[in-house]
Amino acid sequence: MTENRSPFLDTLLMLRKDECMTVFTSLQEIPEKEMQEAAEYFRSEFEKERLEFLSAEMQYDRDAAVWAAKILYHSAQLYLVRKDTSMDLMKFIPEYTGKTDVSALLSADLSLRFLPHILYALQAADPEDPLIALLQKILTRFHYSGIGTDLDLQNINWQEELEDPTYRKQYLERIVDKKAYQLAEVPYINQLLMAEFGMYKDIFWKELKDLNH
Repeated sequence: MTENRSPFLDTLLMLRKDECMTVFTSLQEIPEKEMQEAAEYFRSEFEKERLEFLSAEMQYDRDAAVWAAKILYHSAQLYLVRKDTSMDLMKFIPEYTGKTDVSALLSADLSLRFLPHILYALQAADPEDPLIALLQKILTRFHYSGIGTDLDLQNINWQEELEDPTYRKQYLERIVDKKAYQLAEVPYINQLLMAEFGMYKDIFWKELKDLNH
């Protein structure tokens, strides 16, 4: 096996593209050079996805993207390597300290959209694993990435949350793609979905009830 040029970025690429990863015998420190390489990679990925957003105003948030990449990387490693780490999980899974505006949410999503897979694996292996609560907290804050996951989102003001039209469009599309009934049956979201579906509702999601009728 050849040595990885950038273990951090290579692991992220494998997780994103093939849903597999390289396992190290211990958690690896991430050199600054590798974080810079990852930041540039996610910038290019963000630009590709922004073509789908059709929003020239949406900006890449480097800090959110790198933080999320580290969360995904360390979560995947922690799932398999837990020697001498259980008492220091916050070192590897730190809270996000920046703003959670739309740019941050969509930039972080480049990595965090894969986090539910790790969460499910942890829950299956050990429902009492303290890492589960940390990942659930992250996905509750970045719930666009957790659509389809069982999260407590009761206190969200959805009109404010989905005020941005680009974010709203992406959010609704992912709800439909994931067939996330829990969110689709929130009255305000249900109203938005029915307006989007129009007369083609049964084509997009026949089983979903129209709560407005």
